[in-house]
Order: sequence, then C-alpha cells, then structure tokens
Amino acid sequence: MDLTKIVSISGKPGLYLIKSQAIGRIIVESVVDGKCIPAFARDRMSSLEEISIFSTDEDRPLKEVFMMIHEKMGDKVDFDFKKASNDELREKFAFVMPDYDEDAVYPSDMRKVFAWYQMLNDKGLLDFTIEEEKAETEAAEAQPEAKEE
Repeated sequence: MDLTKIVSISGKPGLYLIKSQAIGRIIVESVVDGKCIPAFARDRMSSLEEISIFSTDEDRPLKEVFMMIHEKMGDKVDFDFKKASNDELREKFAFVMPDYDEDAVYPSDMRKVFAWYQMLNDKGLLDFTIEEEKAETEAAEAQPEAKEE
C-alpha cells in the first residue's frame, strides 16, 4: 500500500491524489468528486505516508493503522463514525488499536482516520494483499520447522 501520492490539504475537506507537479504548485485530484485543483507551496499538505498515530510505545504509521482496521472490521467500518459519540469513537479505536495514546489522540483524529480509511477503501486506493502476503510469509518463517524422524 503506497500512501505517498495521497495528501491532506489543511483547510480543504477530504483527501487528494497528486496528479502532476510544476514550479510552485502541484495539481491534485479530489478523492471524493474527482475534480482537479492546483495546490500551491503555501498550502500545508501532508502525505498520508508521513502521518502517524501516537501510541503508548512508539508512533504507528497510518498505513499500519489502516491494516489494523482492515483486520478487525474488514472493508467497511462497522459503525457510523460521523454520528458516533466521543465515547463510542474511543471504544472502537481501542478495539482497532488497543495501544493508542488516550491523551494524545483526540476523537476528531479518530473520526478522521475512520473517514479516510472508508473513503480510500471505497475508491479502491487501499491494497492490503501485499501486506497480508508479507505478514503470512513472516509468520511462516518465524515458526520453527518440524524435524522429521
């Protein structure tokens, strides 16, 4: 799963795909409606690849959190994150990522993570097959081989 070409632009709703770059600006396409707009150097953009979620140990990349949501909930988030209470959001986020930092991750962050996951998954922009195959390979290699006698 490659999140380097997907960005969040401060002050603009939704997520955007980077389409092309020019001097002083880039052209981005809205994931929601497909409209292309310019984003300039003054716009604060964050690649989803660079975003991480605070945990009690070390920060987890957003890609890992998306994998955790996929493993626990599948392709669809199993509740209405837009209307959920803060307590329900905390409960669902703890179900997905039990070690999240309760003091540093706010309900608005949780809502955004669930919204981004659902949006990207609905548009087919999240590919979990490579990570799943890699995890299965690592698990198989970690198990000691049985000796034949």
